[in-house]
Amino acid sequence: MREGNQSFTLEFILLGITGQQEQEYIFFILFLFIYPITLIGNLLIILAIHSDVRLHNPMYFFLANLSLVDIFLSSVTIPKILANHLLGSKSISFEGCLTQMNFMIAMGNTDSYILAVMAYDRAVAISHPLHYTTVMSPKSCVLLVIASWVIGNANALPHTVLTASLSFCGNRKVTNFYCDLASLLKLSCSDIHFNVKMMYLGVSVFCMPLLFIIISYVRVFSTVLRVPSTKGVLKAFSTCGSHLTVVSLYYGTVMGMYFRPLTTYSLKDAVITVMYIAVTPMLTPFIYSLRNRDMKAALRKLFTKRIFSSPM
Repeated sequence: MREGNQSFTLEFILLGITGQQEQEYIFFILFLFIYPITLIGNLLIILAIHSDVRLHNPMYFFLANLSLVDIFLSSVTIPKILANHLLGSKSISFEGCLTQMNFMIAMGNTDSYILAVMAYDRAVAISHPLHYTTVMSPKSCVLLVIASWVIGNANALPHTVLTASLSFCGNRKVTNFYCDLASLLKLSCSDIHFNVKMMYLGVSVFCMPLLFIIISYVRVFSTVLRVPSTKGVLKAFSTCGSHLTVVSLYYGTVMGMYFRPLTTYSLKDAVITVMYIAVTPMLTPFIYSLRNRDMKAALRKLFTKRIFSSPM
């Protein structure tokens, strides 16, 4: 356990993305640009789905929840990065560090499970269209989303509790721009073998949805390839294209973050982390809206409604 007095005084130093002041300024400008776009883009997706009855179906219900998770995912780290840069500080309290780590793990896991649920939705819609309304009933959709949030947070809790019990008696410089589990384990002077095993177990739990996504799309493609109509094939693929793009972007960056030795951290790792935390949540609304006619129509309707309803 940490020493009694440390619980009030322990702080960590976030070294940043590169550790070089000029490059840190560039990333500050980048985050300052990305964060508002992420918030606005994902909020617009949620508002458009809520306001248009044509989008009140399982696929868009899951998309709205994905946008909500992406807002939380970005908000866990980016505001702290911006605030520290403006204040000229790199410190974060032990409690703040644990909170940041907990929510990063929780939101990342929730994101992955919602992506899996969306793949399941597409598999049912294409492979079993006659049973779709029964299988993907409103109650089932709500339960699937609740399960995603519960599993995500449940996977984060053991890591947070185990990290809270570690001692940090020397170097407290986190070689990252936020408190991630791997960086904190490297700083501990306690025995971390069990923590490391739990971390890789957590990564396995995190990646289970990817296996489910692959199985779902194998089912989708096997069904689509039996469709004699070329138009039917194209329509089926168009409904899955946006989701597959987000899945590829999301899991590509995650694997780059976690499937590396625990002792290394380079500029390449930092860029991949920025892609995961900031760029992917920003791009998701554009990927789903630009390739989806219903979503574009809902957004136009939302803007038109706001313009004409606003006081002159």
